[in-house]
Amino acid sequence: MVISELKNQHVGICVSGGLDSKTITKKLVEMGVKVTCFTADLGQPDETDINDIRKKMAPCGAETIIVDLKREMAEACYEVLQAQAMYDGGYWNSTGIARAVTVRGLIPRMKAAGCTVLAHGATGRGNDQMRFERYTNVLAPDMKVYAPWRDPSLLAEFPGRTQMAAYLGRFGIEAVVGGKKRYSTDANLAGLSHEAEDLESLETPCTIVEPTMGVWPAQAPDKAEEVCLRFEKAHCVALNSRTVSPLEAMIECNRIAGRNGIGMKNALENRIVGTKSRGVYEAPGMELLGTALRQVYQAVMDRRATLLFMHLSKLIADQIYDGRYFDPVTRAARAAVDVLSAGADGTVKLTLYKGNLFFGSLTDCPASIYNEADSSMEASAGLNPVSSQGYAEIQSVEARSLAKAGQIQS
Repeated sequence: MVISELKNQHVGICVSGGLDSKTITKKLVEMGVKVTCFTADLGQPDETDINDIRKKMAPCGAETIIVDLKREMAEACYEVLQAQAMYDGGYWNSTGIARAVTVRGLIPRMKAAGCTVLAHGATGRGNDQMRFERYTNVLAPDMKVYAPWRDPSLLAEFPGRTQMAAYLGRFGIEAVVGGKKRYSTDANLAGLSHEAEDLESLETPCTIVEPTMGVWPAQAPDKAEEVCLRFEKAHCVALNSRTVSPLEAMIECNRIAGRNGIGMKNALENRIVGTKSRGVYEAPGMELLGTALRQVYQAVMDRRATLLFMHLSKLIADQIYDGRYFDPVTRAARAAVDVLSAGADGTVKLTLYKGNLFFGSLTDCPASIYNEADSSMEASAGLNPVSSQGYAEIQSVEARSLAKAGQIQS
């Protein structure tokens, strides 16, 4: 869609309260387009008060509706953790899964308000434009999508932040351009992604980022901290012996891991549109919970189950990144993960120290297939070493056949 096609539509705009959001909202209002603004409350750690967005948007002439999706976001975090869904560079899919939660949560409210078009402020070069568009297509195929920053006429009118600020200034709307930022940030309960500006250069160290959810390891306390997490069916149900909901666990784990410098990642990722992008990611709570859950998985999954799980994990991570979380293949993969993780019950103790997570213990894990006696290198009542002779002889038949057939190259 282009802006001239919006005059008889009711547009629901996803807003953040920033310069872009104000500009497109005011522009549409001045054109006589019916506009309602929407913001998803995803537990953004960089927002002191989410209601400030409503105050920032008020001068633009449209109502702003804030939809509380913190609980839904926390539950989505648990789904990502269960699948161990990490993308390029080993970072947690914090932004990707947030778009699924946002669109799924906002569309019913937009429809209730009578909106016929969903508008988003994602640029025409990144991943989010595809995520917003595709999620709207699959969840509300009758709803149109307007991407302002892919609209040639709007790009011509507002080629930069200076032009946006000047436009808003004509209406007395506060619009501070400020100096050139060193990087841009997107935040939610799962973590923060930092990219663009100075971070586009691979000669720029990741440490130019000032953590929002915690600290860099060098600034973490000199004293180690121990954490105890209880999992049932791959879901954390207790933290330091206190029963927690997914939202409570995410908030507290973000706090604990953040202060210990956990979860800072630098990634050079492959974007949906085919380009590469450099990002610095914070996900302290996800890293703490995900690492603890892996200790349980290692105890309960055999070699073939682990191999299948790793394949499913990669598939689900890619689907989240590509904006395909509700697709049939994702649902099928998640159903398989449910089967493989059904026995993931256990209590894990980890020690946190200056960006590191050290294994402490795994207890109360009835589905564990680890047996100390079988694994012992000393004399024990476990696996009889003599029994391995026959297996070694069977293996030798194939090995010698390959060698004699000239199929082995050294």
